[in-house]
Amino acid sequence: MSGKIKFITRTAILLALTVAFQSLKLGQFFTGPLVNAVLFISACAVGWPAGVVIGAVTPWIALLVGILKPVLAPAVPFIMLGNAVLVVVFSFLKPFNSYVAVLASSISKFGVLYLATRFLLDLNPRISSALQFPQLITAFAGGVLALIVISALNSFGVAPKLGKITRKIQKL
Repeated sequence: MSGKIKFITRTAILLALTVAFQSLKLGQFFTGPLVNAVLFISACAVGWPAGVVIGAVTPWIALLVGILKPVLAPAVPFIMLGNAVLVVVFSFLKPFNSYVAVLASSISKFGVLYLATRFLLDLNPRISSALQFPQLITAFAGGVLALIVISALNSFGVAPKLGKITRKIQKL
């Protein structure tokens, strides 16, 4: 199988997994960490550009199928931006320290959404609050979950060691 086909297949599987988690409709504190975990894993498995694409597509899918309430439609571009920041910050910091990368990327995503809800979006305060502190918790929990999954994959020899990562996951 060629490299491009593997890349597209892995990206499609990760996107489908994310949509499947969203479709469960089990609430923000269950679904959020799972979706964020897939974003972190995608950064390792297929690289940050694919992770950004997954993070950009999933809020739109959630809105279109009714997982995200229509009142949150104005927030979708900021959710996309927050997901992109999460993936990019994690991708560039993980070679130095995966734990710091998870923390920094979670705080960065929270920062994007916090600033958007405080200064750019005119949402009901109750709805705005769902896009603030809970996002920090779900992003961080997703990062911890992703590190566990990646470490488990590594123990089976299908993922590089975390920390000083120099190559992508070879098998998924």
